[in-house]
Amino acid sequence: MMDTYLFFGLILFYLIGAVSSVLFNKKDRVCTLISFISAAVGSIFGIVFSLSVILGDTFSLALPGASFLQFGIFVDALSAFFILVISVAVFAVSVYSIGYVREYFGKKNIGYLGFLYNIFILSMILVVTANNAVMFLIVWELMSVISYFLVVYEHEKPETRKAGFIYIVMTHIGTGFIILSFLIFAGSSGSFNFETFRAAGTAMPPLFKDMAFVFALIGFGAKAGIVPLHIWLPYAHPAAPSNVSALMSGVMIKTAIFMLIRVFFDFLGGGFAWWGYLVLAVGTLSAIIGILYAVVEPDIKRMLAFSSIENVGIILIGIGASMIFLEGGRPVLAAIAAIAALYHLLNHSVFKGLLFMGAGSIIFSTHTKNIENLGGLIKKMPVSSVLILVGVLSISALPPFSGFVSEWLTFQSLLLGFNFNTFTMIVLSISAAVLALTGALAAFCFLKTFGIGFLALPRSEHAEHAKEANTPMLLGMGIFAVLSILLGVLPFYILPLLDKVALTFIGVSAFSQSFSLSTFGTIVLPAKISLSTPLLLVLMFIFLLVPFLLLHNAKKSRAIYETWGCGQPKSTSRNEYTAHAFSKPVEMWFKNLYRPARQTVATYSASPFLKESFRFESRIEQVFEEYIYNPVVGFVQAKSQSAKVVQTGSIHAYLSYIFGTLVILFMFVIAGGS
Repeated sequence: MMDTYLFFGLILFYLIGAVSSVLFNKKDRVCTLISFISAAVGSIFGIVFSLSVILGDTFSLALPGASFLQFGIFVDALSAFFILVISVAVFAVSVYSIGYVREYFGKKNIGYLGFLYNIFILSMILVVTANNAVMFLIVWELMSVISYFLVVYEHEKPETRKAGFIYIVMTHIGTGFIILSFLIFAGSSGSFNFETFRAAGTAMPPLFKDMAFVFALIGFGAKAGIVPLHIWLPYAHPAAPSNVSALMSGVMIKTAIFMLIRVFFDFLGGGFAWWGYLVLAVGTLSAIIGILYAVVEPDIKRMLAFSSIENVGIILIGIGASMIFLEGGRPVLAAIAAIAALYHLLNHSVFKGLLFMGAGSIIFSTHTKNIENLGGLIKKMPVSSVLILVGVLSISALPPFSGFVSEWLTFQSLLLGFNFNTFTMIVLSISAAVLALTGALAAFCFLKTFGIGFLALPRSEHAEHAKEANTPMLLGMGIFAVLSILLGVLPFYILPLLDKVALTFIGVSAFSQSFSLSTFGTIVLPAKISLSTPLLLVLMFIFLLVPFLLLHNAKKSRAIYETWGCGQPKSTSRNEYTAHAFSKPVEMWFKNLYRPARQTVATYSASPFLKESFRFESRIEQVFEEYIYNPVVGFVQAKSQSAKVVQTGSIHAYLSYIFGTLVILFMFVIAGGS
C-alpha cells in the first residue's frame, strides 16, 4: 500500500507541475518556482519508491478503463533502478533550472517550458513501468514528441529547427523498428502484454528470435545513439536548453538501454552467442567513434553529445560481454559485466548531467558555446570551475571519482573472460584495447576542454566579462558533483543494490559467488582482483599534500617574474594554445576518419595586391552523415520530385483520380462476388 501511495505521489506532483505551468504562464517567477519545485518533490517520491521496490518486492498495478487492452504498471528491480536514475537526475536538474530559466524571462514562454519539462519526465517514468506493448508505444511516442518540442524551444534559430527535424525523423525510424519487433512477439504470444512476451520469447523459432533481436537493437539503438544511428545527438543536444540537454543525455537515452536489457535478457532469455558479439562490437565502435569526434569538436555542447555516444558504447560493452558470458554458461561473470554496465549507466547520468549543466552555466555567463572563445573562467567563475572539474575528472575515469570504478569493473569483466575459447578471447582483447584507447582519448578531450576553457587568459570579450552562476544553478551542479565523488569513493554501498537489479535478468547473484566486499571497502573479484577506492583516496590525498607543502614553503623565497610572452612586451591570449592546436596531433593520427579540410581566408587592404590579414578555417567531415545519410536523403528527395507530377493543382485531375480508384475497387468487389 505504501508503494502505491509513493507511485501515485510522484505521478501527481509531475501533473501538478505541468498544470500549474499553464495556469501561471503569465507570471515567470511564480511559474518557475511552482513548476520546478513540483518536479523536485516528485523526484523525491520517485527515489523513495524505487529504493522500496529494489529492497523489497515488485510492484504492479492494473489501470482502470483499459482492461480490454490489459494496460498496466509493472515495476521490478530493473524498472525501479531506472526510476531511481531518472529521479536523482530530475532532482538536481530541477534545482538548477530555477536559476537557469531566468535567462528566458521576458523572452520566452516559461509556462510552455515548465509544462513540457514535467510531462517529459512523467513520460520517461511511464516508459520504464509500462507492462503492455501498446501502452509502451503510446508513452514512448509521447516522450519522443515532447522531447522534440523541448529541442526546438528556441525555434527562432534555423539550426534549432534543423536539429529538431533530424531528431524527430531518426526517432520515428527507430519507432518503426520497435513496432516490428513487438509485432513478432505479439504474433508468437497472441497478446501485447509483456508477461506473455516473456513466455513466448524463448519458444519462438530461431529466425523470429533473430529478427526480433535485430529490430529491437536498431529501434532502441537509434534512441540510445549507437553508431551509425547517432547523427541526431550532435544536433539535438546543443539546440535544446541546457537543463533539457542534461536530462536527454543523462536519462532519456538510458530508457532505450532499459528496453534493450528487457528484450535481450527478459523477453528473449539471453539468446545466441552472436547476439552478444554484435552488441559488443556496436558498443566498442560507438565508444571509439564518439570520443574521436568529441576530441576535435570546438562546440562544448556538441562535444558533450559525442561523449554521450562514447559512454553509451561503454555501457553496451558491458551488456554485450554479459550476453556472451551468459550464453557460454558463466552466469557469475555475466552478472559482473551487467553490474559494470549498470554502474556506468548511473555514473554517466550523474557526471554528464553535471557537465551539461556546467556548459549551461558557461553559456549563461558568456553567451558562447565555442571553447576557442573562452579562457580564464577559473577566475571569473571559481565555484563553477571546481564543480565542472569534478565532472571532468569523473568522465575521464580518474580515481577516485565515479567513472573510474565503473570503467574498472568493465575492464575486469572483459579480462576475466580470457579463459573462454580462442575466438572469444580475441574479441574481448580487441574490445578491452579499444576501451583503453577510449579512456585515454576521453582524458585528453576533457583536459583540452578544461585547460582551454578555464585556464590562462580570456580569449574574447564574452569570457572577459563572465560572472559566476547564480545560487540555484550552483546548487544543482553541486548535487551532481557530490554524487560523482560519493559514487567513486563508496561503491561498496552501491554494488549490493546493483547486484539485486542484475539478479532480475541474469538470474544469479554475483555476491553469492566470488564477487565480494572485504576490509576497508575493498571490492574483490575472481582471480584475486581487488580495488579499494577509500584507500586510493587516502593515498592520493597524501601524494597531493606533500608537493603542495613543498611549493608553499618554496613560495616564500621565490622571485616572481612575468610570464614569457614569446618576445612580446606583454603576454596576451594570442600567445596561448588554441583548442584546435591542442587536438591537432589526434586529428593527424586519425585523418582518414576526420578527412580534415583547411581553407585560407585573406583580408585585403585598399590595394588588391596587399593582403592585410590571414585566417585559416579547418573543417572536419562527418563521415556517416556525408556517405550514408546524405545519399539516402538525396535519393528520397529525387524520387519525391518525380512523384510531384501527380500534383497538378487541378480539381478536375483530383476528381479523375478518385473516379479511377472507385472503378478499380468496384471491379475487385464484382470479381470477388463472382
